[in-house]
Amino acid sequence: MIELAALDMAGTTIDEAGAVYRALRTAVERTGVAVAEADLQTWMGTDKREAIAALVRTGGGTPTPELVEDGYAAFAEFLREAYRTTPPRALPGVEDALAELRRRGIKVALTTGFSDDVAYPLLESLGWSTGEGGNLDAVVTSDEVPRGRPAPHMIHRAMEKTGVIDTRRVLVAGDTVVDVEAGANAGAGVVIGVLTGELTRAAFEGRPHTHVLDGVADIPALPETRPTA
Repeated sequence: MIELAALDMAGTTIDEAGAVYRALRTAVERTGVAVAEADLQTWMGTDKREAIAALVRTGGGTPTPELVEDGYAAFAEFLREAYRTTPPRALPGVEDALAELRRRGIKVALTTGFSDDVAYPLLESLGWSTGEGGNLDAVVTSDEVPRGRPAPHMIHRAMEKTGVIDTRRVLVAGDTVVDVEAGANAGAGVVIGVLTGELTRAAFEGRPHTHVLDGVADIPALPETRPTA
């Protein structure tokens, strides 16, 4: 049986109306380079500083440390303003799914390419938290790991925080290619692509995964999440 569900945030558990895509594009294009849609999608789900540097380089610019930090500051500010204008909300059925998984004894962790200053206010706006009375067992942000997705570090950090030691008992779910790649790189027993983001079912073909589901709401129906007799 699965002991830990490590789930992405934006586009997987949280509906933020595509603000991350717009914020990332804005942050990069303000440096004077153009961003192709395909390149933007390639870097969704990754550490946002890494994404900004890569997209600037792809567009022909030079991603100096100062430029990347300035770009990230612009990204974070655009995102905060977008969230003030259109507050994020839980995707349909997600809160019930998280509660059901925890009721079965499965730990729930959220992992994100956001840094602390973006991730925690977002969670607070939803009323989601760890600790007593909260609905989560752990949160792992990009600030806590040396590399973002598709590196496995955030998933392994979630295991450390929740006391899970067997990667085969970890379920990973996300709405981007790097989410499932990170799950595979972590050795997770269940790796799920969900269709609540920008990708279609076909986009996950050829990528490492065990399931493609309509959304996180469908995870409790998987036999791997059900207690054994």
